[in-house]
Amino acid sequence: MAQRQQQEQVHRDSVKTLDNDYVRSNAGQVKKQQIKQRQKVLSRRRLAVFFVFAAIICIALVSARMNQHTRLAEKEEEKRQAQEELAAAKEQQEMLKLQITKLEDDDYIAKLARKEYFLSEDGEIIFTIPKGNKKEEDDEQ
Repeated sequence: MAQRQQQEQVHRDSVKTLDNDYVRSNAGQVKKQQIKQRQKVLSRRRLAVFFVFAAIICIALVSARMNQHTRLAEKEEEKRQAQEELAAAKEQQEMLKLQITKLEDDDYIAKLARKEYFLSEDGEIIFTIPKGNKKEEDDEQ
């Protein structure tokens, strides 16, 4: 290997380079082409880095948007359930207000006491009729 390097060194020393205008201008053009080539490579690398960062930012934005959309859907579902509960509570409140109004009436209280607790007025007889089978009730209707 050392011999080969020596031979190449001798070969280089024995070859004389020309020093004229053509060689000098050609060398300048080669350097300019090399500089342009390096600039192209650098600009391509810059573009690649820019597009990688742009892609990362886009992916992050899309991910955030999807996450927000999911949370919004969950909140809308919670809102719908809360509105249903509110409607049921208002309905129950109206029913309780109606019942309070009825309980303020003495005739209704007397009727309720006779029905639930089998209380009777003077001279009144209470008869209880056993409830029949469902089939018999359905046939009657």
